[in-house]
Amino acid sequence: MYITRVFSAMALVLANVLLAFSSVAAAAPTIADYGNLPSFEQAAISPDGKLTAVITNSGSNRMIVIYSGDKVLKKVAAGKAKLRNIGWATNDLLMVDMSQTQTLSDVFISDKTEFFKTLFISATDKGTELLFEKQRDVTPATYGRYGIRRIGGKDYGFFGGVPMVKEAGTTTTSRTARFVFEGGPPALYRVDLSNFKAKKIAARARNGEYRTWIVGADGEVAATLNYQNDDDWTIINNAGKILATGKNPDGDIGMVAFGKLGDTLIFRDGETESDMPAYFEIPLVGGEPKPIFENVDLDGLFRERLTGKILGYREDNEKRSAVFFDPVQHKNVKKIAAAFPKLNIYLQDWNDGLTKVLASTNGNKDSGTWWEINLVNPSATAIGYERPRIYPKDVGAISIVDYKASDGLDIDGVLTLPPGREAKNLPVVMLPHGGPRGQDRPVFDYWAQGMASLGYAVFQPNFRGSTNRDLNFMRAGYGEWGKKMQTDISDGLSHLAKQGIVDPKRACIMGASYGGYAALAGVTLQQGLYRCAVSVAGVADLPKLVGTEIRESGGSHSLRKSLQEQIGKGGGLKEVSPHRFADQADAPILLIHGKDDIVVRFRQSSVMADALKDAGKPYQLIELEGEDHWLSRGETRLKMLTAAAAFIKKHNPPDPAPAKKPAGKTP
Repeated sequence: MYITRVFSAMALVLANVLLAFSSVAAAAPTIADYGNLPSFEQAAISPDGKLTAVITNSGSNRMIVIYSGDKVLKKVAAGKAKLRNIGWATNDLLMVDMSQTQTLSDVFISDKTEFFKTLFISATDKGTELLFEKQRDVTPATYGRYGIRRIGGKDYGFFGGVPMVKEAGTTTTSRTARFVFEGGPPALYRVDLSNFKAKKIAARARNGEYRTWIVGADGEVAATLNYQNDDDWTIINNAGKILATGKNPDGDIGMVAFGKLGDTLIFRDGETESDMPAYFEIPLVGGEPKPIFENVDLDGLFRERLTGKILGYREDNEKRSAVFFDPVQHKNVKKIAAAFPKLNIYLQDWNDGLTKVLASTNGNKDSGTWWEINLVNPSATAIGYERPRIYPKDVGAISIVDYKASDGLDIDGVLTLPPGREAKNLPVVMLPHGGPRGQDRPVFDYWAQGMASLGYAVFQPNFRGSTNRDLNFMRAGYGEWGKKMQTDISDGLSHLAKQGIVDPKRACIMGASYGGYAALAGVTLQQGLYRCAVSVAGVADLPKLVGTEIRESGGSHSLRKSLQEQIGKGGGLKEVSPHRFADQADAPILLIHGKDDIVVRFRQSSVMADALKDAGKPYQLIELEGEDHWLSRGETRLKMLTAAAAFIKKHNPPDPAPAKKPAGKTP
């Protein structure tokens, strides 16, 4: 009876909210409604469940709002700052992670990097504090969070920080010495959250190595992980005893949590043959590591806030289901999922004790809704909409399509259809994802939905090399840039054409990062498939990409081996580099790239533009000033989607919009 009552209460709230949301008369959304930053971006709930903090956007300006019930306690204007994450350190103190692209001096290997900083905001007074800002011997930047711990009734935060070095020739006294930033690995600092004074509690690694820590409930380092560029890693406990050691050429190794009782350590070391992350558990005093979660594909772990003990995990399935070890908590999260049976629902945050939960939903007929769910007095209240001008009727139908590649390999992809149009002989935009490690899921995607709103079918193929299947499927993409990974995309186009859904003669290809590479390859390495290509932060010169990655890693041996295995080496890279085949481009190309991109450098697009210019091929290059790889800024994100939409409409016009039905009652 209780389960039924909870399910009914939440389902009724959900139905009423979506009904009200869909019944409001409004003009059809414009491309700006898709390209703008979400109006409601993130939310976090305080440990006692009394306060909620949210990040909202108005155009390109972000705002942090803290409220209790219906009362707004504080608003902090963040302007165009790139806010990455929010979370509560204490019942009063909000932590805000933000980043800024920084140009480095000539002494550094790379010319730019992304510096992350942590801002603390008190909910009850006017104070804000930037982590390490008053610590003259520490760089005011954050290099990893290591938890919040309560020690002797006081709250402390643990963070990675890079020590500043005393400038040569200056006084040696700490009060008058000048400190300079010279980079290098981070050390571990304990920060008193009452006054933000920081104390170094663990030394950093030597150059060429990397080190992370896991902090126990007592505030002491329980274990240290050291990783070297020659692939070797070692985990050592606080007594100096080696707990585990091994090799991992991908650097995919990390300590992730304490066990349920706090006396064991859980660490991850690579992936299993089924593409499931390989997790192991070992006693902190020493012993044999034992595999755990062997039959579970994990998307992430849930940890207890003040101890780091594991509470449960999120499965990496279509619904990204949450599992909690406590039977009462597990029943509660299952009830939440049952109340939203047709939507993708993600648990975003919860209070200590899991009696209040913040969750977000999206999917068919939902462009993004945030909910506050009370599990004591069962209710679900919509607290914000990511895209309030995109109503349920405006959301294009989302589905999974299965097909076979030309060599017989099973592939799937996400199909988004234009709202209000028959799924027959439609113009199409192929939208391969980045990575190439990654996958597309049947969720509300602002790129896909934006293009669908213009009248296009949009297909996001999970080509070989994607992570939606087993490890063999992912590894099937190794060495297949511009080859089978590329034909997997066009095989998806052929399948949709055979089904009568799309017109293969009216196709364009668009993507970002690796997807941008695939877009360029689609009209240079392949011929006669697409009317146009849009590459956003795409790769054009593979030797330059690989060389830059290795150089900026300090010549990492393990990275070199990994890149050679996954992408290729030597002359093979040139054979699949689109800029070398610019003279074969058989369709107009739009290049869009952020000037502050530190993942795929802007010169990748400029090299392609130069090659197309020399070949006399039609192209356009749009530079996004101040934009990074992730399109974090509102005005430049909108500029990207607006330009891409206009370019595709010009070279692959959509069908005229269907005539509206006359007003009046339906017979």
